[in-house]
Amino acid sequence: MNPLITDAQRIQLLNNGAAAACGEQRDPLPVVKLFTLDAHATWLLTELDPIDGDTAFGLLDLGMGMPQLGHVRLSVLEGIRGPRNLAIARDPHFTPKRRLSEYARLAEADGSIND
Repeated sequence: MNPLITDAQRIQLLNNGAAAACGEQRDPLPVVKLFTLDAHATWLLTELDPIDGDTAFGLLDLGMGMPQLGHVRLSVLEGIRGPRNLAIARDPHFTPKRRLSEYARLAEADGSIND
């Protein structure tokens, strides 16, 4: 099974998390896009808590028309299975096109992450 995030993504997420923990006001590009293969959930993650290394922050879209900024534990995501028992996957082709705030604004207007 592939990990949800690569080592390079983990480093970038932790760096972003450390900057946020120091109070830096930033609007980073998402580092990783995770999604369900058999449902409509998507996560665009920008940072990882440098203390626990498990709590991620980003744009969360559970496929119910209400995407929002928030926190999620990678350890929880690793255990989630969709209706066909498929695990959450990382989009290896994802390249962010905009800052997190812009993704959030568009997702709120559309009711889902469309990218």
